[in-house]
Amino acid sequence: MEWQAPLSGQAGEEPAPGDRPSAGERAGGVHTGSRRAPSGAGAPAPRRHDEGAEPPSGTHVRGEHTHSEPSAPGTVVRRHSVRGQILDALRAALVSGELRPGEVYSAPALGERFGVSATPVREAMQQLGLEGAVETVPNRGFRVVVRTARELAELAEVRALIEVPVMLRLARTVPAARWAELVPLAEATAVAAATGDRAGYAESDRAFHRAVLSLACNDQLVAVADDLHRRSQWPLLSAPAPRRADLVADAAEHAALLEALIAQDLAVVTSLVREHFNGADR
Repeated sequence: MEWQAPLSGQAGEEPAPGDRPSAGERAGGVHTGSRRAPSGAGAPAPRRHDEGAEPPSGTHVRGEHTHSEPSAPGTVVRRHSVRGQILDALRAALVSGELRPGEVYSAPALGERFGVSATPVREAMQQLGLEGAVETVPNRGFRVVVRTARELAELAEVRALIEVPVMLRLARTVPAARWAELVPLAEATAVAAATGDRAGYAESDRAFHRAVLSLACNDQLVAVADDLHRRSQWPLLSAPAPRRADLVADAAEHAALLEALIAQDLAVVTSLVREHFNGADR
């Protein structure tokens, strides 16, 4: 692979507590010494934590370890930010074909590429496994799933079964001014297509469809449709990369769809959505 993830300032991310990564990685906490109780008959008994007492700064109650204490808010955000950035980068690499179907990639090797430990990479890969993009290969890493043309055709059919009826209902009820608010999202897909940015186009394409379906006020519908949409964007092993002209034509259908929705032209809406799904699988 030749891509490099822009994770400036995130190098050296440590594994999560309790994780046992492969050889070369070490995880765990530091034990601290226990605090001795005050001596003397007149010394007051220390208050328990559940009674609201705060231990002196820099000390720990008997039996406590530093790795079991709640992390500072900034640390939690930083860790999830790194994992999220890696997940986004891996998804982009899948769409662009830099992660090739059938190939096996190890978490330590990818972590070295990203400048982080293997742990956040492994977590991101596990999420991709839940999404059906990769599968675990014991003692080796993760293999990118090989897709078939039939699978993509089935995804297009299911997407049409879900989204066409919803869009037809919305075409009858949503005012034209509300559809006009989505024009910038359609324009964003055109900009990404014009540059030939496959990963950027894939993200802007999903953003446009999420915005359209969100007008139905059904979060479950949006989540299911977005998952199907993402799966349909993974390329085939033998298929050529989409040309810039293909992306531009696909993006133009977004603008045409908005025009049909504003005009409440149900026949054109149906035709455009079905053609758009099939065209996206090129």
